[in-house]
Amino acid sequence: MSEESRKLPARAPREPGADPARGAEKKPKRRLVPWLIAAVVFGVGGFYGVRTVAFYRHHAETDDAQIEGHIDPVLPRVSGYVTEIAVEDNQRVEKGELLLKVDVRDLQAKIETAEAAVRNASAQVSVARANVQAAEVARSRAAGDLTRWSALRRKEEISQQQFDTARAAADAAAAQRRAASESVEAARAQVAQKQADLDLARLQLSYATVTAPSAGVVSKKSIEVGQLVQAGQPLMAIVQDRNVWVVANYKETQLRKMHVGQVVTFEVDAYPKRRFHGKIDSLSAATGAKFSLLPPDNATGNFTKVVQRVPVKIVPTDPPDPRFPLRAGMSVTTTVDLD
Repeated sequence: MSEESRKLPARAPREPGADPARGAEKKPKRRLVPWLIAAVVFGVGGFYGVRTVAFYRHHAETDDAQIEGHIDPVLPRVSGYVTEIAVEDNQRVEKGELLLKVDVRDLQAKIETAEAAVRNASAQVSVARANVQAAEVARSRAAGDLTRWSALRRKEEISQQQFDTARAAADAAAAQRRAASESVEAARAQVAQKQADLDLARLQLSYATVTAPSAGVVSKKSIEVGQLVQAGQPLMAIVQDRNVWVVANYKETQLRKMHVGQVVTFEVDAYPKRRFHGKIDSLSAATGAKFSLLPPDNATGNFTKVVQRVPVKIVPTDPPDPRFPLRAGMSVTTTVDLD
């Protein structure tokens, strides 16, 4: 072996079928892959970015919203012990349906006492009328005697003292007649007062039966049979489930193109992929912060500007769907079409 062949590095044996030119072609293609991926990413991102910008130019969206509804408290109007409860929590009731009853024995006793007072007052009226008749007879007799005594006095057949006595008797009889008439009016007023007491007792007896003030679902029941309740004490609540709306708190910067009657779509967190429809019913006259326990006072000198939110009332336009009931307090995402 020659000296030159010893200095040359040994060549790796060539694999069968290997082509040097083909390996050179693969390198440029591998460099193009990242650029293609970047182009696709930027293209898709740009498409959705333009689409998002265009969407929010014509729509206003917020997830600071929830379902609202009427919640009617059930309050007894009379005090007493509960003798019957006809409903349970989460039970649906119709307006006027029985909820509970309060012991009526005390109220019944009041009614009987008031009825006796009315009868007594009515009897007093009868007595007063009889007194009027008697006083009228006495007045008429005294007036006739005075007429006769006047004729005799003109003829000087009686003394002045006798005539004065007859005139005083006539005046006294007339006064008694007026007093008797006034006693009749007083007795009639007494009857009216006792009748009012009776009507009040009967009204209180009707309050012993507590009925549903509206149709809805019984909630927050806090009463049991045998419990003593006071007038005005909260016992339960009726949540109306047929008259609900959405209150969405939009930023004040989103209200420029918003007005009553605009179409709204909203989604409820409880029902993913279910879209509801509605319209703007009204916009609040003040921001939500103004109704807070401690409203902001920017005149204190420690002012920090914060974007305020204005409550917007949205009423659903879809017919109620029992498969997707809207319950008060549910979280909502609303989108207003500003066109």
